Amino acid sequence: MKKILILSITLLSASYISAQELNVTDAVKYSNDEIQGSARFRGMSGAFGALGGDMSSVNINPAGSAIFNNSHVSLSLGSFRKNNDVSYFNGLNSSSDTSIDLNQLGAAFVFKNTNTNSPWKKFTLSVAYDRSADFDDNWVARGINTNNSIGSYFLQNAQGKFIDDISALPGETISEAYSAIGGLPNGFENQQAFLGFEGFIIDPNASTPSETDYVSNIDLNAGNYNQRYSYASRGYNGKLAFNFATSYNDKFYFGLNLNSHFINFERTSFLNESNSSANSLVTDVDFENNLLTTGSGFSFQLGGIAKITEEFRVGLAYNSPTWFRISDETSQYLATSRIENGSSIRQIINPNVINIYEEYRLQTPGKVTGSLAYIFGKKGLLSFDYSIKDYSSAEFRPNSDIFFSNLNNRISNQLDTAASYRLGGEYRVKQFSFRGGYRFEESPYKDDTFFGDLTGYSLGLGYSFGDFSLDMAFSQAERDINFQLYSVGLTDSASIQSKFTDVILTLAFNI
Repeated sequence: MKKILILSITLLSASYISAQELNVTDAVKYSNDEIQGSARFRGMSGAFGALGGDMSSVNINPAGSAIFNNSHVSLSLGSFRKNNDVSYFNGLNSSSDTSIDLNQLGAAFVFKNTNTNSPWKKFTLSVAYDRSADFDDNWVARGINTNNSIGSYFLQNAQGKFIDDISALPGETISEAYSAIGGLPNGFENQQAFLGFEGFIIDPNASTPSETDYVSNIDLNAGNYNQRYSYASRGYNGKLAFNFATSYNDKFYFGLNLNSHFINFERTSFLNESNSSANSLVTDVDFENNLLTTGSGFSFQLGGIAKITEEFRVGLAYNSPTWFRISDETSQYLATSRIENGSSIRQIINPNVINIYEEYRLQTPGKVTGSLAYIFGKKGLLSFDYSIKDYSSAEFRPNSDIFFSNLNNRISNQLDTAASYRLGGEYRVKQFSFRGGYRFEESPYKDDTFFGDLTGYSLGLGYSFGDFSLDMAFSQAERDINFQLYSVGLTDSASIQSKFTDVILTLAFNI
């Protein structure tokens, strides 16, 4: 079989795999650009597209840095808390995760034109770092599944594959076989079938002459599978913007960002399933999956702000797609308990192999943002942003790969154009500034029961000491999702109600 040829290049500690388990949710996850931002920015729910004058606003509309009259520096520290209420069949569970991070840092340097006859009054050079996504999460789904077993997952991955391509050859260790199998076409599926076969979850179907037909040693008609699925993730998506902006007659502002993006994502999932069916040879399964994703990308932004009057401003910004290069590494572990001749036998399949996948590319969708703002002199302001993004245009590459081609078709069929609305206001009393905001983001899915809309509000307070200011913001948002446990077989979902509570503290200086 093919595996015999690949065995000669097997690595014991790492295996280079030809295909991985990517899905539509990965495209959504890396396409989100939820700028965490400074406290002033967050206090107004990020409605800054026509305002500028804040380092985080540069990541919404690059013309915003030209609003500064003086060079400016800001840094922000945030506390980010996520609460999850998880429902899975008859089980209810709650969890929370809190992290504290430096989430924003930036500086804008203003250069004024000494030629008073020139309409180009000044230009700015800026560098701004913001976290655009936070992947920290932790939850547990527990319940009695009356429909599906994890046995279906291994069985579906095995069907149609030759036994030599999903099992250890004579003299092979588990590590050698698992590595070699990963090098086959559809290597990920073969490895899942291998784990199921070596863990006695599946066996060849003795009642058929086919060499590619299998049966489950877990009774798939029993129902009442006691399942516990735990999920833990860490990481972030960061954005570093190199900005140039200029002012024309102090009425029109234009800007350009060249952005560098960073992905660091770690995830661990662990499923325990037990059943008491008399027809099940395997009564207990522990299944662990680990993922490490790293990547880098590039995008650009163009933006403009116009003062229609001294009070009224409009803004328009275009975010290009982000072109990512991404690498994945995975590892797995399986343990089963089975009953043979009245005795319980524990089987552990621990390959101790890191699967290193071929680097792939992801193009996320672009975005257009239109903005309005009204300035009430020195008393305060109101601001509104409207953004639109076509998530169905996200694309994994190379397109010539049949796996990516099929995945891109699913993205096109399942995702949709989504709009977001942000409204913010600020009221000033002497050195104090009081802020508030509201935001609404549509689901990127055509079926929003899978991944719901996001709604949130914010409050903020700032105090100016003259050349520096101290600002604080509190924001809260909610979103409901249905998290599908596995892509095949055990495709049941845990219903998760997530609440995001953030507190941001920013110190800003005029220099």
